[in-house]
Amino acid sequence: AALPMYDPPHLQAANDRLWAAIRDALRAAGQQAPDALTRGGELWPLWQSPDLVLAQTCGLPYRARLHGQVTLVGTPDYGVPGCPPGHYRSVLLVRKNDPRGGPFDFDGAVLAFNDPLSQSGYAAPLAHAAELRIRLVPGPATGAHSASATAVAEGRADIAAVDAVTWAQLSPLHPAAARLRVLAMTPPTPGLPLIAAAGADAETLFAAVGAAIAGLDAETRAALHLRGLVRIPAAEYLALPVPPLPGG
Repeated sequence: AALPMYDPPHLQAANDRLWAAIRDALRAAGQQAPDALTRGGELWPLWQSPDLVLAQTCGLPYRARLHGQVTLVGTPDYGVPGCPPGHYRSVLLVRKNDPRGGPFDFDGAVLAFNDPLSQSGYAAPLAHAAELRIRLVPGPATGAHSASATAVAEGRADIAAVDAVTWAQLSPLHPAAARLRVLAMTPPTPGLPLIAAAGADAETLFAAVGAAIAGLDAETRAALHLRGLVRIPAAEYLALPVPPLPGG
């Protein structure tokens, strides 16, 4: 089991409490569940493991490679402003002292992105730019949303798209936050789904996760920005385009 998408060091204790509640609910329902979360290592082998009890992935990996190989369980709702339950969006970050004003002024700007298979960091900003009929040029692949924000602040890129939940969790602590401003926000898309191995009992998992979230203490729920669990059909994920990789 793993909850790697919103698990920075300062939130690991909160995620451990969430997992303990899910684990106990699963065991009470007669399901096996590991004592603790798995952390570290490559995500793809974990997501595709036949022993996967539960993990969170991103919408782009789900529709690009995982769909049909895993069980879709549900989507946590983080109460992102301006989004339907279970949906999220990206904040477009630029330097506070960048003289360019609105999004149209950033035509041709260099985009720092965490990973080319990231919905919020790569697919969402490119799709939003295409809707505005401007072009963002993929630049440094940073490996993390926090590193993309740093790349913009340090002038190694002009703009970065950061998952709004991640930014809400990290911005109070991020050393570069004071040098950045939010240029705009991308349109809402389905949030980061929970998955299990193919053939898993989705209904039992959904019930266990929902009950665990509802039973969390207020402090843990607030730290994780968790509101609940919703069902978003796989078709809503699959309806979004898969962008070309950098360099085509």
